[in-house]
Amino acid sequence: MYPERFSNLPEATWPRLRALLDPHAAGVAPDGGVVNMTIGEPKHPFPTWVPDALAEHAAEFNNYPDNHGIAELRGAISDWIKRRYGVTTNADSQIMALNGTREGLYNAQMALSPEGNPNVLTPNPFYPVYGVGALSTDATPVYLNADNSNGHLPDFGSLPADVLNKTSIAFICSPANPQGSVADQSYFETLLALAEKYDFKVFADECYSEIYRDAPPVGALEAAAKVGADPERVVVFHSLSKRSNLPGLRSGFVASGPENIKRIKSLRAYAGAPLPGPVQRVSAKVWSDEDHVIENRALYAEKFDMADEIFAGVNGYVSPPAGFFLWLPVNDGEQAALDLWTKDGVRVLPGSYLSHTVDGYNPGQAFIRVALVAPKEETRRGLTLIRDRLYT
Repeated sequence: MYPERFSNLPEATWPRLRALLDPHAAGVAPDGGVVNMTIGEPKHPFPTWVPDALAEHAAEFNNYPDNHGIAELRGAISDWIKRRYGVTTNADSQIMALNGTREGLYNAQMALSPEGNPNVLTPNPFYPVYGVGALSTDATPVYLNADNSNGHLPDFGSLPADVLNKTSIAFICSPANPQGSVADQSYFETLLALAEKYDFKVFADECYSEIYRDAPPVGALEAAAKVGADPERVVVFHSLSKRSNLPGLRSGFVASGPENIKRIKSLRAYAGAPLPGPVQRVSAKVWSDEDHVIENRALYAEKFDMADEIFAGVNGYVSPPAGFFLWLPVNDGEQAALDLWTKDGVRVLPGSYLSHTVDGYNPGQAFIRVALVAPKEETRRGLTLIRDRLYT
């Protein structure tokens, strides 16, 4: 029987978007066809050597893959964490390869959430797997609005003690999807102090960590190490999808203390989906290379500069410090998305489709999310059409 706790799930984001837009023909702008700016699927080139590296190890498709990640991959990830954050991890006991971070974000809750209907704190707007994972463990998702009033980062400290006392997990996404806001060392220190006081774990979704404009964002492992926090207190998730433009590779990792990783590995032995051997070999090589990451970041920086120019003077426009989305203010997100599609052939995502309504307030209602993943000139055309339709 379908569990009762899933009965009130909102319709998933993408079917909901298709139901809004697909019954209508796309409008056609004078200078071209449809511009899709909805899904955050990177379109920049991935490293040219990836296909050859896959082919080199193709014979490993004939073998069952290592369930937790081959030593070469876990070592490359551990080395990357050291270079990026200055934190030393044990590649054998503190890292596990993931078949895309969505698997980890979901299954880590299954492995680490205690019994007793605990609370799982999640930003609002949010990545839907946070809340669905909570429901799957019979936990209660608690949505914390992240809007202009708090710099688009959830204010965990504003919660009453009775909520925090029942909390098992707090999700933080930094850089944030969709707003691009970044948690600094002070923010993490406050969150870690709460986690210690009320005995919950911090799940840090850092998939956008390598797409930034100025200073590299602080990571949860880095912040925890600086204050001497228990390694079991923090669980971090990373991916090659955004960093290296390889969303189809489905390759990421989870890192934490040895006990947390032991429990996640135990679940993987029954319910996980390990990466194929050739993918693990390629992933190790990709984590070891930074040149393509620097080039990728420069391409996004150019598009953000372009967006700043196009939306200069638009009331409420915020130029994000990281990630690859714009979170644009509108009167109504659904209507704005419908207008852009039917009149200009531009496809964007209503912000309310990424947000939960709390006490009658949906922090995404008056926004649209715009992905800057397409080639530069296509992105320029889409942004110009958005400006002309919504802000002039």
